[in-house]
Amino acid sequence: MVNREFATTYQGRFLEEWTAVSETAKPVIAAVNGFDQCSASSLSVHVRYALGGGCELAMMCDIIYAGDKAQFGQPEVNIGTIPGAGGTQRWARVAGKSMAMEVCLTGNRVYPAEQVVDEAVKLGEKIAEQSPIIVQMAKEAVNAAYETTLNEGLRTERRLFHTTFATKDRKEGMSAFAEKRSPKWTSS
Repeated sequence: MVNREFATTYQGRFLEEWTAVSETAKPVIAAVNGFDQCSASSLSVHVRYALGGGCELAMMCDIIYAGDKAQFGQPEVNIGTIPGAGGTQRWARVAGKSMAMEVCLTGNRVYPAEQVVDEAVKLGEKIAEQSPIIVQMAKEAVNAAYETTLNEGLRTERRLFHTTFATKDRKEGMSAFAEKRSPKWTSS
């Protein structure tokens, strides 16, 4: 799949041989949750990008191999929602609360160390640009990773993820993304 476009991969039914997923009637998020519990070992290899659901799927694997240009992130906040397949829970467990908060509240990607000061200044500005209500939900979900078990945290994340779909900010975020413009958040 290295040099394939998303549409080509999707239309080619690349998961067709993955019986457990392709035959399920559940939504994909529900189908992949539990992937980390399978008895076979799993390996995720990334040369460039693992963003959103791809990042969440990578974190479900036993081992992640990443090239020096690989970027991991959860950009969902930019379209008015939060990670919905375990991102808020697994980031906190894999990289700590601080990194989980950053990637979930800003949509930032993990970046090289030599850029840390410049990126820290931009961080506060970027959080302030996001929907306040969605930032609040993302914080609640990430904090659940430290206050509950993984399964309870995943339930909290799923509840909050579904709640974002009732907000005007999620609708605005998705519209702005599709229209290639900046969103106008209302925190509602």
